[in-house]
Amino acid sequence: MKWASYLSTKDNIEACIDESIEAIRKQMGGDSVHLTVIFVSPQFKDKYNVIPELIRERMDPGRFLGCSGGGIIGGGKEAEQQPAFSITCANLPDVEIQDIYSDTMTLPDQDTSPNVWREWLGVSVEKKPNFIFLADPFSFRGEEFLSGVDFAYPNSGKVGGLASGAQMKGENALYLDDKIHRSGLVGIALSGNIGMDTIVAQGCRPIGEPVKISKCNNTLLTGMDGQPPLDLLQKIHEELDEKDQSLLQTSLFLGIEMDPLKDNPQQGDFLIRNIMAADKESGGIQVGAMLREGQLVQFHLRDKDMSAEDLRLVLNRYKTKEHSEKASGALLFSCLGRGQYLYEKLNHDSDMFRDQLGDIPLGGFFCNGEIGPVGKTTFLHGYTSSFGIFHPIH
Repeated sequence: MKWASYLSTKDNIEACIDESIEAIRKQMGGDSVHLTVIFVSPQFKDKYNVIPELIRERMDPGRFLGCSGGGIIGGGKEAEQQPAFSITCANLPDVEIQDIYSDTMTLPDQDTSPNVWREWLGVSVEKKPNFIFLADPFSFRGEEFLSGVDFAYPNSGKVGGLASGAQMKGENALYLDDKIHRSGLVGIALSGNIGMDTIVAQGCRPIGEPVKISKCNNTLLTGMDGQPPLDLLQKIHEELDEKDQSLLQTSLFLGIEMDPLKDNPQQGDFLIRNIMAADKESGGIQVGAMLREGQLVQFHLRDKDMSAEDLRLVLNRYKTKEHSEKASGALLFSCLGRGQYLYEKLNHDSDMFRDQLGDIPLGGFFCNGEIGPVGKTTFLHGYTSSFGIFHPIH
């Protein structure tokens, strides 16, 4: 298995592709390419349709996947708000790559059997596939799709992101082999001698202590360990320093423990969701997730320092895993709200990835929503960096 990645920021797409493919050839050292993943900025939207042909004139890309993005990542570097094109290629012996396309508007019934979902997607569960998904945010039933795929493939990894850089449906580009789709979802299933590890950095730090939901109604949370959430929040507020007290007014989130079997959940084990509204009369809060009584929850804060520390923590945790030393390539799906906007500097997440894990070829883009797991469940996130890290199994 061998991976290569490159980012070009030239001001015309032909020059970007020429430069990128020349660099990929050098990195691959003569090895054939079985998979090519591209991301392209909206400055080249008038050329979206010709990009696959331009690439095929210059190289055999093997299976071909990609999309448009408001910010582009390649070769371990990031480009935001400028013309950019990235290409990530892989030589994958003994790996089967299967195409996936769905308009996602006509999904199987949520109450049907896993086999119905498997037949609909056309991917065998026996092959133990891992998935990369790219979708159009204007035409993607994200939560229902991911819930169904988790149901059908509970032991498979899933990562990806929502295309960005467009203002309306039909303006994004989704690439799958020779076809360009303007809506729906494209993806690939990887099976055989390939493993995919996932890292999701949600950019938050917990405050207070984990408590159980004692009363809720769908998304309305009215009881936390027998007391109204706003009362508990007031007690937490009094224990915070001045900086965190200020953040609590603007950057407060709720973390929801996704693995009820964990006795001692750590940072990164909570699904981070927005607090949509507060009701002073009842002391309750409206949360951007369906809740159930007995779930463990904890308040979280987010800023650039916490986001950086969270990423460092999850990358460090990954280094202890047995597969980390065999990592050969990676894809990063990061939120448009991260990058320079959050950190006030370029290449923050890419640099930290290299500093922690070494010089692994890294491509990706800045998304309108990021796909990745928390616990054993796959979610559509915001403000997140979601990594798929690839390695041979044997």
